[in-house]
Amino acid sequence: MKVSTKINYEDLLSDRIKRLSESATLAMNQKTKELKAKGINIINLSIGEPDFFVSDEIKEAAKRAIDNNYSFYPPVAGYDELREAIVEKLKRDYKLNYKKEQIVVSNGAKHSIMNAILCLVSPGDEVIIPSPYWLSYPEMVKLARGTPVFIESSLDTDFKITPDQLEKAITPKTKLFIYSSPSNPAGSVYSKEELKNFASVLQKYKHIMVISDEIYELINFTDEHISLANFPEVNDQVILINGVSKAYAMPGYRIGFMAAPEWIAKAAIKIQGQMTSSASSIAQMAAVAAFRSDVEKVKQMCKIFLHRRDLILSQLKEIPHLKINVPQGAFYVLADASYYIGLTDGEYTITDDESLCLYLLEKAHVAVIGGSPFGVKNFIRFSYATSDENIIEGVKRIKYALSKLY
Repeated sequence: MKVSTKINYEDLLSDRIKRLSESATLAMNQKTKELKAKGINIINLSIGEPDFFVSDEIKEAAKRAIDNNYSFYPPVAGYDELREAIVEKLKRDYKLNYKKEQIVVSNGAKHSIMNAILCLVSPGDEVIIPSPYWLSYPEMVKLARGTPVFIESSLDTDFKITPDQLEKAITPKTKLFIYSSPSNPAGSVYSKEELKNFASVLQKYKHIMVISDEIYELINFTDEHISLANFPEVNDQVILINGVSKAYAMPGYRIGFMAAPEWIAKAAIKIQGQMTSSASSIAQMAAVAAFRSDVEKVKQMCKIFLHRRDLILSQLKEIPHLKINVPQGAFYVLADASYYIGLTDGEYTITDDESLCLYLLEKAHVAVIGGSPFGVKNFIRFSYATSDENIIEGVKRIKYALSKLY
């Protein structure tokens, strides 16, 4: 029998990778870079990273680490100095009491979330995720062979779910609840009272753990940031996730952490030890300086983001048929663009939010992200983590491109 030597190499890929969706934000960012490389002037309102530079004191800490030969493998959970700085920060800012043994430093907050999910979720376990959600949550659950269970919200509810919705979603298979506040993509912030009501539900189900994604904690336009970990009745169920990417404008340093019950922390160290070992030694020492720096500098950055939020809202309100709310944190606006689905410019027909984003990229040379990857069809996510000039020009281009649809 003749054996064929022709191989379709994609058939060799695991079912795991075949089930996984590509990150829409990273894909759009790549397309934007490719167009820019061709000399096309693209305004990027899609990327979720601050456009500020790292402060000099943090840069100096990284330089000192190099000069002091921080070039060897750090402990898997992170240097004690960094873990202690995180403990100090949580105590100082939110009156949360942790030991350094409860802190695990990872390669970004995304890595911390993945560690937590892999520690807890087995095949068939259900993970409750409010929608809209950060697009990686369900994909991470799929990687762990768990089942995402979505709770719907809407523009009318400020993209927030209720305690009653949460309790109705709980089944005997529920293992984990993931939420973010301030949230990506909607910028919604849960109040102290709303979180207290969640705690009242969750304390009845002590087998359910909670991932509280607080990476945008300091980009918050309300009076204060509250964590579900602040409520004693559920503190032992909460895995708090944070890092330096957003508040300290250090996305490229790739430092995130979890603050969790010690049994979870030990499990995360075990997994991380077999996957990535520790985070960068240089970046860790820079993070020490970040967490011990004057929070007033971060507050100044937050004021700039608040100005940009108000600016982009004022500009978007000039676009007919685009429905928006007022986000209370992060640096995103999630807009209902359903009016434009099904319209055409005579050449290009808008079939869904993805095709609308591609139309705006091609015709307006503005990069934005569709809502579908975040769990909300026919919405667009705008990032205002860019200059006033880019916001004004970007929305102007979008308004003109949309005006050509009929």
